Amino acid sequence: MYTRHLEIPVFETRHVWVEAVLFNQAQRVSKRFPDGLRFAIPELKTLELIVQRDAWIIVDKALNDVPVAAWLEFETRHRDNLHLPVNCHLRLFHVHAGLVLKRAQQGMLENLSAILKSTSK
Repeated sequence: MYTRHLEIPVFETRHVWVEAVLFNQAQRVSKRFPDGLRFAIPELKTLELIVQRDAWIIVDKALNDVPVAAWLEFETRHRDNLHLPVNCHLRLFHVHAGLVLKRAQQGMLENLSAILKSTSK
């Protein structure tokens, strides 16, 4: 289980939301892979995404897996729907981390969809 995103100083923290489809797929995959899942982010050479039940972390494998950004503290306590976005905290560990967030989420959705499709057969 990756924990460096909890140990390294944070450059900026934002209160954001993530699309319901992305959150729901991440939760489904997390149930199938309880130790987490790691995959490359398309078009971002050295960046990889670690998907855990309680956090999604972008790491730079060229810098010994230093975190670049992390979504965590998902607000699901009173969640009674599956179609609305989920609030969470986004921690940025690098001044330019915001530039890769959209591509990381797109890559995450593509990878999670492929994993769910291949494991549901």
